[in-house]
Amino acid sequence: MIAQMRDIVAGELTPTMTPDQPGGLAAALCAGGHVEFFNYGFADDATRRPVTPDTLFNLGSLRKPFEATLVALGSLRGELRPDDALPKYLPELTGDYVRRVTVGQLATHTSGMLLSTDHPPWPNDSFSRAQFIDMFNAFEPQTGEAPGKQRIYSHACYVLLQLVLERCYGTPIATLFDQRILKPLGMNATSVPERGEDSRAVMDAAWMQRVVQGYSDQGTPIGPPGNQQSYFDFPGTGQMFSSARDLGAFVAANVDGRSIDPHLREALRLTQREVFRVNDKFGEAMAWENVRLPDVTIVDKPGGLNNASGYLGLVPARRIAMVLLANRGEYPHEIVRYKVLPALAKLVASH
Repeated sequence: MIAQMRDIVAGELTPTMTPDQPGGLAAALCAGGHVEFFNYGFADDATRRPVTPDTLFNLGSLRKPFEATLVALGSLRGELRPDDALPKYLPELTGDYVRRVTVGQLATHTSGMLLSTDHPPWPNDSFSRAQFIDMFNAFEPQTGEAPGKQRIYSHACYVLLQLVLERCYGTPIATLFDQRILKPLGMNATSVPERGEDSRAVMDAAWMQRVVQGYSDQGTPIGPPGNQQSYFDFPGTGQMFSSARDLGAFVAANVDGRSIDPHLREALRLTQREVFRVNDKFGEAMAWENVRLPDVTIVDKPGGLNNASGYLGLVPARRIAMVLLANRGEYPHEIVRYKVLPALAKLVASH
């Protein structure tokens, strides 16, 4: 059956990575405890460096399930509660609206809050921590939003969630990821580096040689390898970097996890549980999205920037999952949600 699954995946991915397309793609298929890798194109077109399962990509919003996992772990261990109001951890949040928002509402995009950094026209500035807090304190709903009453996707709310977690534990977010998720899952190539000059990740030379060059969807290089775009000028707000191999371990733990710490296994499951139903086909969990298709329910998380695209997709009922990492903007990851995972789930169900 693995050979049939490989054919399904390759049949859909190969046409998206023709020689005239910029950059490359690393994919991982997890099925029944087995992981298969698919590599296309180049990590750097100029040097013709090929993509491998260990190439390091900028994850964009694929970082969000990791923050969500920290919230779920903290909840299970009695260290925080999703219904805690934000001022419990950040008393500097004094605005009339933001002080009514809870930790869980940040994690599920149901706070109703949206900042200028979340939508076009994109600001030209970056913001200090104090300015960031001031923006939330000044927030006023525009069209009747109320905490917990709607789903509005917000990157800024996950940056605020980072600050909540750091204050709760008195520990930088990168260290929390490492100690609580990455090391327990054996994810040794995943990190949130600090930003150096030109918004470039601070990494040693050996790691930087594994990092992709990012491209626009038209093939224009954007930033140097290790580009860490962020509107926020304080520690921990840059991009997370990881590989298809490491994220393969992460999604495998999400759909199976029998061999990992029971608390972590339960936390991963908790993040996938739908909290807010948007419509008949779509629901929001903690970072993850629940997509109900005719024959299968998919739990997934897309992400991307102008020079990166990514996708994590799970079918927990069939213990299958997919990872996609591309070093170009606007990669058509929807084919995995609507074609690859449904076909794989159907194949597994027939055996």
